[in-house]
Amino acid sequence: MDVDDIDRGIVVALQRDARATFAEIGAEVNLSAPAVKRRVDRLLASGAIRGFTAVVDPVALGWSTEAYVEVSYSGVVSPRRLTEDFSGVPEAVSAWTVSGVPDAVVQVQTRDVRHLEEVLQRIRGLPDVTGTQTEIVLSRLFRRTQD
Repeated sequence: MDVDDIDRGIVVALQRDARATFAEIGAEVNLSAPAVKRRVDRLLASGAIRGFTAVVDPVALGWSTEAYVEVSYSGVVSPRRLTEDFSGVPEAVSAWTVSGVPDAVVQVQTRDVRHLEEVLQRIRGLPDVTGTQTEIVLSRLFRRTQD
């Protein structure tokens, strides 16, 4: 799919405010609301836009403890298996395969340290998990919104 400057402008507007109306976006990119809708539909169909989301402040919801958990498995573990395992942990907000000793790194968000300990016990109880190492975030310096 070819993406032009107008499409890029639409994407920038949606990244800034996914609740913006097609008319508001159209005013920014000099298109009518129906033309913006057609382009957004095309971007969605092509996979260039994968969806829309709400950016939530976990602390405002009472989830004030963030940690990164390195997880090691015995033997070879597939990314699919890791995805299945960590998708079953509601507190896991992101996960990555990594190079090095651990097989994956999982970002978790919990209410407090006690809740984090419960989550770690669940992760350690997953089949074939041989160990974890956890880093608790003390303060977030900045975050770029991207995926």
